[in-house]
Amino acid sequence: MIQHSLVSVVDDDESVRESLPDLLRQFGFAVQAFSSAEAFLASEFVSQTNCLILDIAMVGMSGPDLQQELIRRRQSIPIVFITAHGDPTVRPRLLALGATECLFKPFSDDALLEALTKALG
Repeated sequence: MIQHSLVSVVDDDESVRESLPDLLRQFGFAVQAFSSAEAFLASEFVSQTNCLILDIAMVGMSGPDLQQELIRRRQSIPIVFITAHGDPTVRPRLLALGATECLFKPFSDDALLEALTKALG
């Protein structure tokens, strides 16, 4: 069930961590936000997360690094990457590694909802 699924947002940009959870709650999701990959991994929410919205470029552990760590831990969480860096080679690489989607900031509410619906099956 998509409604009330827990979506965790991991982004080192404070404005994203403040605005994105509000939008996700409007869509009907439960939300947790984290300022770093390390904070997410140290939280109690890793095993409860149904989908991860993950920034690619962050201080410390990057989004793709977190993806690899989750794979290493055998934590199968659908990932929607978000990025402000429009490198066209990034998206195909991340999708090949198992990401559900890669959205370039700024993205529309509809694009995000479509990606989450796809991720949550």
